[in-house]
Amino acid sequence: MQKPTLREKIRYYFENTMSAGPSGVIKWLAILSLLLVVTLGIVILIFGISSSDEPDAKGLGFIEGSWQILMSTIDPGAMGGDAPVWSYRYVRLIATLGSLFLISILIGTISSGIDGKLDELKKGRSRVLETNHTLILGWSEKVFSIITEIIEANSNQKKPSIVILANRDKGEMEDEIRSKIENFKNTKIIVRSGSPLEASDIAVVNPNEARSIIVLASEEANADTYVIKSVLALTNGKNRKKETLNIVAEIKNPKNMEAAELVGNNEAVFVLSSDLISRITAQTCRQSGLSVVYSEILQFKGDEIYFQPEPKLAGKTYKDVVFAYENSAVIGILTKDDKALINPIMNTVFSAGDSVIAISEDDDTIKLSGKTNFAVKQNLFNRSENKNAGIEKTLILGWNERGTRIIEELDNYVSSGSQVCIMADVNGIEEKLAELKANVSKQKIEFIKGDINDKATLVSLKTETFDHIILLSYKDIDVQESDAKTLICLLHLRNLSEKAGKDYSIVSEMLDIRNRDLGVVAKADDFIVSDNLISLMLSQLSENKDLKKVYDILFEAEGSEIYLKPVSRYVKTGEAVNFYTILESAAQLNETAIGYRISAQSSDSDKHFGVTINPIKSSNVTYSPNDFIIVVAED
Repeated sequence: MQKPTLREKIRYYFENTMSAGPSGVIKWLAILSLLLVVTLGIVILIFGISSSDEPDAKGLGFIEGSWQILMSTIDPGAMGGDAPVWSYRYVRLIATLGSLFLISILIGTISSGIDGKLDELKKGRSRVLETNHTLILGWSEKVFSIITEIIEANSNQKKPSIVILANRDKGEMEDEIRSKIENFKNTKIIVRSGSPLEASDIAVVNPNEARSIIVLASEEANADTYVIKSVLALTNGKNRKKETLNIVAEIKNPKNMEAAELVGNNEAVFVLSSDLISRITAQTCRQSGLSVVYSEILQFKGDEIYFQPEPKLAGKTYKDVVFAYENSAVIGILTKDDKALINPIMNTVFSAGDSVIAISEDDDTIKLSGKTNFAVKQNLFNRSENKNAGIEKTLILGWNERGTRIIEELDNYVSSGSQVCIMADVNGIEEKLAELKANVSKQKIEFIKGDINDKATLVSLKTETFDHIILLSYKDIDVQESDAKTLICLLHLRNLSEKAGKDYSIVSEMLDIRNRDLGVVAKADDFIVSDNLISLMLSQLSENKDLKKVYDILFEAEGSEIYLKPVSRYVKTGEAVNFYTILESAAQLNETAIGYRISAQSSDSDKHFGVTINPIKSSNVTYSPNDFIIVVAED
């Protein structure tokens, strides 16, 4: 191989330094400036050029000449005061022109470098120095609800922050957040652009110093794969801290849960989002107002679930614990070995080291009342006949992947011989329904292809003959278009309801929580189910992972759940009664009362659709026959 020439070596060095960016250009400009000054200094020395026109003036020499040339390059406007010595003027002119050329390149280089740095900052690649922050990895529509809830949770904290890392443009994410969230209160929002799958990108957002980490599933088909890889990058990162990470992640497909728990390494809590929404929908369609109850409990604004140690209650029964608080609604016990007992039998003993599981405004409001006289009016106790559930007919309008899980979940509640009719404008679901029919034992399934926005088609279904109606969103079209279809269908159903003189029981799924108010205007029931519930749960778990033990019981078909039962099951209507009386009546049925719903307010969003959770127990309320008591019970 032929050896490189000196020219090739210089060119190679020049290309390498220039590719280094502005610093390389500035380096070469400095070299050229030095060469210009030295060359012209030598010219002044050789030709004995002087800056004075005096007859006996001597040449400037190399040092002084170089200095004068250097001043000319720095200040080109200084030539106006030169003596009329043309040889000196020529040299200065060359220096001035050369400096103008070099300075223009320098200015352009610096400007380009600054623009490049600003573009780099806009991309959000700089390292985050925040500590004790909430870190969100990934991006979906749930992110806005989560940010809103974390902002509310941070309202009493000092300099809280939320850091978001997603594979999107930083500016676009910031614009979307600002457009959908009006008030950040005292919380600082920091956004970085990068891949939540890459450990190097995750390191930028300082996961080791994060208070909690939320990993969101995207809307893509293989979203769970990305979630699992992100969790793996966190739990097995090269530079991760030795202490346990607080990770909450969303999984959509139950088949991926085992793999997710393996990579979670006992540091991550996973929420099976599609399964959870299906369960809530199945429970809610049979109980008007249940999703409102869930929303109230899961929101940071208002009352939430807390764990509170209380040594003074050691040796007391669970019933004693329930009555021990005036402003907190007890729902169970967290034993000293971290087992959640939700609505245990009333004579369960509260042991030393156990904690109270209670719904309260804040953790510091869970205080013993010290009361011994509860003014229970046993003469107002009432026991309405508990009718056995008969055969139920459920109509599902619209379809998405959650439909099969909803029907499977309904099979846990309905009586044998019940029916499910599905009407949707979809193709190719016959195989899925054939498999579904083999998995359910109590329901007969029928499918009709049709348009849910066509009133004539709805009339032909005889909607008044169904006990429950569920509206599912179409996921294969635009979010707003899908919600518009749901709203139009709601309007038709309400019109048919008025004509038939029957109040339909409707559960409506919405994709955009902002459309909920429109659903209320359309006289939809007050339990529009959406991904907002998943956002609320992820937010709560990010603050306290032990809540998963409670949620696993409340949202399962087995064990104790939340029910809205007729007030006549507990007390007589039309008489003023305090909540201690209802608490005692429910306790005799081994149920834990936590609130009530006033049916007359079921359409009033300002009054939480009539739902009151954790009422002040000594306050009197007069109930009507259509009102409900909210209890935690076995069935």
